[in-house]
Amino acid sequence: MNEQRKDILDMLAEGKVTAEEAERLIAALEQDQPSTASSLAARSKGKAKYLRVMVDALDENGEPGRVNVRVPLQLLRAGVRLTALIPPQALGKANTELNKSGVPLDLTQLRPEQLEALVDHLDEMTVEVDQPDAKVRVFCE
Repeated sequence: MNEQRKDILDMLAEGKVTAEEAERLIAALEQDQPSTASSLAARSKGKAKYLRVMVDALDENGEPGRVNVRVPLQLLRAGVRLTALIPPQALGKANTELNKSGVPLDLTQLRPEQLEALVDHLDEMTVEVDQPDAKVRVFCE
């Protein structure tokens, strides 16, 4: 049994999700599991596994600071799939709060294929932002 499946079963045992929700999560997990052959082919192509965000900047004291975040793309993919389990009322409230915070993102319109397109484009490019006191790089590896 893989770790993700165990986590879902633990959430079910703790009453954090219903049996139906656990079943949907496990089904989504199984759909995402590539066959061994396709998994090996993806690795040989150098398919991106992480979204990387690197920031070099000066802090308020003028000292150099660095942020280096590496997010597994599987986590992003799982998050997109999990939005299907969120009740529409909650998504509406989340969208409202995101908009208030200046993030114009509609979670009801988020689709896995959109994430895959973004990952494919980031895999081919690096976004760099240079400012006098900061350098930001976003890329996939």
